[in-house]
Amino acid sequence: MPAASEKLLELVEVSKRYETGAAPVTVLDQISLRVAAGESIAITGPSGSGKSTLLNIIGTLDRPTEGQVQLDGRDLSRLDDRQLAEVRGRQIGFVFQAHYLLPQCTVLENVLVPTLACPQTNLGDGAETRGRRLLERVGLGARLTHRPGQLSGGERQRVAVVRALINQPKLVLADEPTGALDHTSATALGRLLVELNREEHVTLIVVTHAASLAALMQRGLELRDGRLTPCPSPSATS
Repeated sequence: MPAASEKLLELVEVSKRYETGAAPVTVLDQISLRVAAGESIAITGPSGSGKSTLLNIIGTLDRPTEGQVQLDGRDLSRLDDRQLAEVRGRQIGFVFQAHYLLPQCTVLENVLVPTLACPQTNLGDGAETRGRRLLERVGLGARLTHRPGQLSGGERQRVAVVRALINQPKLVLADEPTGALDHTSATALGRLLVELNREEHVTLIVVTHAASLAALMQRGLELRDGRLTPCPSPSATS
């Protein structure tokens, strides 16, 4: 794991509560976490334990009830909605269980969508070149002009991964990225995520129920009863 001085992300006593009638429901309970630049982490836990809520807070899609989220030295709690949208566009990439590709657009056009929403990235005219290179890297170089309906489930999810990487984010958040795939496609996608984590020097946090995917990450954490605790990872030597 990279040195502690290379910290990219820190959560400081983050809690999330929902008001549901007589008593509030605490989903996240004073969670603190430090993540180094370039690290890969798996977050596991029972269904309904708040894993997606935690990922949404890290990704600025939701705000904590209490606590701080610091990304690359910035306290995200101090930012307004416009500034948070800019952070999402420039520094964070998302991969979900559903690929959310636009059916009317080609593979390359889908990959380039984030560059249109966030034109202030450093890619400039190089966005298409980067998109083509990444698609070639994930084995989709011959599929640039295909539409999502012409691809397999594994291929669509690979397009979603490239889309998450196109703006050169520092952090990629993946929420059950292999959940809708068969075993062979899920295994291939998990290995691809780890390879791209290293090649693109991007920090990777994956929420998953799949033990095989969690085992590929450098560090494993379990979310249960609102608390985040370490769990053994077979890849600790990688």
